[in-house]
Amino acid sequence: MVAGSEQQARELVAQAQKKLKSWSFFGPSNKYEDAAELYEKAGNMYKLAQQWKMGGDAFIESAKLFEQANGAKFDGSRAYENAAKCYKRHDPRAAVKALHESIRLDQEGGNFRQAARHYQEAAELLETEINDPKAAYEAYGHAAELFSADESPAMANKCLLKVAQIAADMDLYDVAIEKFERVASAAVDDALLKWSLKEYFLKAGLCHLCTDDMVRARQALNSYCGMDMSFEQTREYQLLKGVMDAIDNGDVEQFTQVVYEYDKLTKLDSWKTAILLKIKKGMDQDDLR
Repeated sequence: MVAGSEQQARELVAQAQKKLKSWSFFGPSNKYEDAAELYEKAGNMYKLAQQWKMGGDAFIESAKLFEQANGAKFDGSRAYENAAKCYKRHDPRAAVKALHESIRLDQEGGNFRQAARHYQEAAELLETEINDPKAAYEAYGHAAELFSADESPAMANKCLLKVAQIAADMDLYDVAIEKFERVASAAVDDALLKWSLKEYFLKAGLCHLCTDDMVRARQALNSYCGMDMSFEQTREYQLLKGVMDAIDNGDVEQFTQVVYEYDKLTKLDSWKTAILLKIKKGMDQDDLR
């Protein structure tokens, strides 16, 4: 099966190359489109044979030819997307490059939702496979803007939360705060999202505590209570207030106890743990001064 699929793929590539060298009564665009379809079929056969690089390369050729065939942007974008799916298996950087070509065609064709989805896919690869947080941060930001342009607020907010999270990882706390608070504001009047408010407030509040501006941090905490009257009864509020009090008192033991009490019932994820460690480190440095 695998060997047969690979052989079929090679034969389809040969047919495509032959088609490109032939003369067409209907002009070159028809020839390019026929060859593009053959390369596309070859790409699918290489996928069946699990020859991911050759599959990706075939889809790239298909995409280029679709562009030459009267600028078929939708078909070209789809082919670049299929190339990315193949490259993801062995070369994430090549996958991101293919996705950027998809994005170019999506935007030229006014297909903003598809462009946003491709930016999001590229961002996920940059974040998890390539470990390039700065590029992931930028890609998630572009995805959020395009989802907003396409009036897809839920998807835009999902990407904004990733922007905020990565911004905080890079010590861009003001950016993180603005994104978390923007998503929280959008959730206040949404019955389906309101349960997430305490999470957004907690993350924004923790970022405030990394800025060393306690006046602004307490103002933010008060504003969160104004946005959601029930927030003051949550464990997230108690954690933020407890940490603020510990910082004001310069009491690392108090800080540790507050965090322990929260974690005992609501397990802290790795992101919150990292942010809290940064806050504690700041307290330790203040003690040394």
